Amino acid sequence: MQNYAALDNPVWHALQTTHKTFAQGTERVQRYPADILQFMGCADPLHADLNEILPWTSVGEKMLMIGELPVLPPNWALVRQLDCIQMTCDQAVSVAGPDVVPLENVEEMLTLTNLVQPGFFYRNTPLLGTYYGIYQEGQLVAIAGERTKITGMVEVSAVCTHPAFTGRGYAHQLVAHIVNKNVTQGNALYLHFLTNNERARKVYERLGFRDRRGIVFWEIIRNS
Repeated sequence: MQNYAALDNPVWHALQTTHKTFAQGTERVQRYPADILQFMGCADPLHADLNEILPWTSVGEKMLMIGELPVLPPNWALVRQLDCIQMTCDQAVSVAGPDVVPLENVEEMLTLTNLVQPGFFYRNTPLLGTYYGIYQEGQLVAIAGERTKITGMVEVSAVCTHPAFTGRGYAHQLVAHIVNKNVTQGNALYLHFLTNNERARKVYERLGFRDRRGIVFWEIIRNS
């Protein structure tokens, strides 16, 4: 059975394992590069000094932390609290639908994600894992991909469908593709969504995802 304990502090554990090559910071506080992901993690969040990361951040930069929030030094401030549900899945699923293809055109990916979920996808985010899409008449209309990765576990993220193409099962198809690929490789899957997003919950439950815990995404800003 998969041990999901690392998911209580997913960013930190990703930067210590599969995504270690992306890590910037000290032995206790680390982040992803700014052009890849605005995520930061701490080895021991309740006793961390966020100012250890100052050499790798800039004034006015916003960062996201997942799980426990450290005590903020005076030069940091809380911007918003995003209450989320964390779900996991370790079983393949049978699903039929339109062709799912790996994506290479970053401009198309940025256009769609910024339309649907602005602020979470950057030019080099695709370096984290493979992103997949569905096209209709030459237009990218749906996307999903792999974000943070911990040994034996992969996060599903950037699940977006163009507003003119919702209700066609594209998100279901894309997430199923990522699940099946990773389960075949021996990986479990995890994902996050806002607690009030019942539409997302229904899609993920049909694919076999189950609640693991409530978890908070904390957006903070460095003011000086």
